[in-house]
Formats: sequence, structure tokens, C-alpha cells
Amino acid sequence: MTSVIDALKTMTTVVADTGDIKAIGKYKPTDATTNPSLLLAAAQMPEYDDLMKDAINYGKSQSSDFNEQVTAAMNKLFVNFGVEILKSVPGRVSTEVDARLSFDIEGSVARAKEFIRLYKQAGISKERILIKLSTTWEGVQAAKQLQAEGINCNMTLLFSFAQAVACAEAEVNLISPFVGRIYDWYVKNTGQKDYALLEDPGVKSVTKIYNYYKTYNYKTIIMGASFRNTNQIKALAGCDNLTISPKLLDQMANDTEPLKRQLSPDTAVFTDPKVELNEAQFRYLHNQDPMAVEKLAEGIRKFAEDAVKLENKLKERMQ
Repeated sequence: MTSVIDALKTMTTVVADTGDIKAIGKYKPTDATTNPSLLLAAAQMPEYDDLMKDAINYGKSQSSDFNEQVTAAMNKLFVNFGVEILKSVPGRVSTEVDARLSFDIEGSVARAKEFIRLYKQAGISKERILIKLSTTWEGVQAAKQLQAEGINCNMTLLFSFAQAVACAEAEVNLISPFVGRIYDWYVKNTGQKDYALLEDPGVKSVTKIYNYYKTYNYKTIIMGASFRNTNQIKALAGCDNLTISPKLLDQMANDTEPLKRQLSPDTAVFTDPKVELNEAQFRYLHNQDPMAVEKLAEGIRKFAEDAVKLENKLKERMQ
């Protein structure tokens, strides 16, 4: 019997959502994606201590200023994990710019270019890297600059249709709409936990974006992310990419129920007119979605908190 995960791979690019390199090797996804929260967890595993030590030594060699040493070590640690992950996947890895730069265009561009430089030093071409940026207006503008220079970007913390439109207009390579976190908001605010397969609010959000992109021929890749259960994944079968945690990959590997394709460019329909947004229009339209406003702010805070925790672990070992 064919497993759900094997069936899914015939219609969708499967991406591992983890910093645990062993888990990536087990499931053999095409790509992998990380974030500060995932790397914080992975960095505390003894098997990755060598990556920490290498980053610390690198940081100390770059400056006499302690804070600059820590920043250099953080950048190197993110790239170290990316380099190791790329040994286990044939495609690309996403490396995330510090969430504390979410409203800083120049800072985001500079950090992205530093990642690319470090990957190049490690023998990895920029074609195998996606730079992850928060989907603020500033993040989208940073991505637009980077894309113009041939550096592909993955827009994360994406919850609203306005964010998706802005990314498409900026011609970013890939977006990561967060299915599970949208679901979480609706559970918290409505009390409803169970939805029919195609009625989950996170699923409906991604489906709307998919239909809009395909109807108007945008090339930006849609990668559904942040899943809470396998039904959310099954409801998006056929989406360009889906990034899935090891826990859910394991469940799908042991599931042999037939999988029906739900999304296809051939059947995508979006009947409303094409949308074009300047900054003011983007901010207003995004602001009209209270879920998206709350979850974007919360996501930036959480990723920033975990980046600080990871930074503090490096500081402890560098002093």
C-alpha cells in the first residue's frame, strides 16, 4: 500500500520543517526549512555541539568586540546548520533573518547577504539557499531588493491575503502561509476545534492564495506551513510545496488511506479582480484582518525571543 506521504510527493514538493538533521535524513524531503525556534531546540542536542563550537570559534576570530563576536557566531551557527541540512536534501534550505530586523530593510538585506557570503565560503551556491524574512512591508521590500540581485527569498509569518498579494507583486520566490497558527487563532477566538476537511480557516486561507496566484499567473511558490494535524495537509494536497514537521511526516508515513488531490493549476479559479497594493493600501488591507495582525506581531515576538535565547547560549559559552 502507498503511504500518504509517498502519494503526496507525487503532487507536492515535501519540505522538512525541522533543524534536526537526523529527522531530515529519515524522511528524505526535497527541501528543508528552519527558524530560530527550531534551531534553538536543535542547538541543545549534544550531537550538534560541534556546530556550536565551530560558530563560537568563528565569532571570536572576527572581532575584538564581544557583541560583534556574538553576532558573527549567530550568523555562522545558522549557516552551519544549513550546510549540514543540505547534505541530506537534494534541494534548498531556508535560513531566517533575525526577527528583530523585521522592520529594517537595510539591516535585513545586509544580514541576508552575510548568510550568502558564509554559504559561499562553505562551498554552497546561493541557488541552494532561501532567505527567510518576516512578511512585514519592510520585509517584502527587502526581499524585492534581494530578488533583483538573484537571492531567492522565503516570506514567513504570512497570514493575510494582503501579505500574499504584496509578495507576488514583489516577485519573491516563495511564501510560507501559516495554516496551523491561523487555526489556533480561530480556536481561541471562536471555540470551534473541529472543521470539515476543506473548511479549516488556515486551509481556506492558503486555498484562496493558491487560486489567486494561479488565476493571475504569478510565479511565486506557495508553501503551506505550520500544520497542527494531517487533515490540514491532506486538504492542501497539490499545493506547490508543503513544509511538515517530523511528527506529522511520521504519521503520514504510516497512513495508507487514499489521498485525493485538492489543488491544481488546471482547476484554480479566482473570480475577483487582480489586486495591486502600495504601502498605504497594504497596511490598511492587512489591518482589516485582526487574526493576521495579531499573529504576525506574535510570531515576530516569538522568533525574536528564541533568537535572544540562542544568542544568550552562545554568550555563556563565549565569555
